[in-house]
Amino acid sequence: MRKTLVMGNWKLNGSKAMALDLVTGLSNQLAGVSGCDVAIAPPVVYLDYVQKLLANSNIILGAQNVDTHLSGAYTGDISAEMLKEVGATHVIIGHSERRTYHKESDKFIAEKFAVLKENNLVPVLCIGETEAENEAGQTEAVCAKQINAVIDLLGVQAFNNAVIAYEPIWAIGTGKSATPAQAQAVHKFIRDHIAKLDANVAKQVVIQYGGSVNDKNAAELFAQPDIDGALVGGASLKADAFAAIVKAAAHAKK
Repeated sequence: MRKTLVMGNWKLNGSKAMALDLVTGLSNQLAGVSGCDVAIAPPVVYLDYVQKLLANSNIILGAQNVDTHLSGAYTGDISAEMLKEVGATHVIIGHSERRTYHKESDKFIAEKFAVLKENNLVPVLCIGETEAENEAGQTEAVCAKQINAVIDLLGVQAFNNAVIAYEPIWAIGTGKSATPAQAQAVHKFIRDHIAKLDANVAKQVVIQYGGSVNDKNAAELFAQPDIDGALVGGASLKADAFAAIVKAAAHAKK
């Protein structure tokens, strides 16, 4: 049985004071909430600090990026081993902001996926289409291509103990969100696409939705059979809103 995962991506936001307030608020509001895994991914400079704040909670520490190398002359990069040492277990890769602003290719993202698997970290692979691609009916082709980059490099078994986050780019930070039915249709396509190669892998892979998820639309999204939680951006910076999303996920999957 798949376990729902709600993960907060802080992006380029935060401070020590903000982290303390947010983690304290989340720990208090989520005490006793079960049936849903919860993770937060702060900026890399706060990982060690946040890991200490999470010591007495069930919240998982995540990271927003990783390099393909483990060491060497790669100024500004961070390795899988370093993330592991500070307690991160889940790592976001392939986010549309990385693909766009840092020109990361499908192949490069697949190599990041590989280095995470080699170090027993959980990749959270972001996939999704632009507004133009959506309007041109290319959603499924784009998602398949981004997933196939990993399959071509590592085989479909690599998606065991991995997470896919379907994030339509037109819905990230825009206030727009795919309808629950639209999101479910793409999630089902993703699961069916993997199932063509291995039904067991498809059955257990966690597929999150991301794209303007908030405390108002979360419950309806989580009620869909193939939506296994959410990758949350802006709403993850507010303890009340993020806790409400987590509670909606925990309630929906009972």
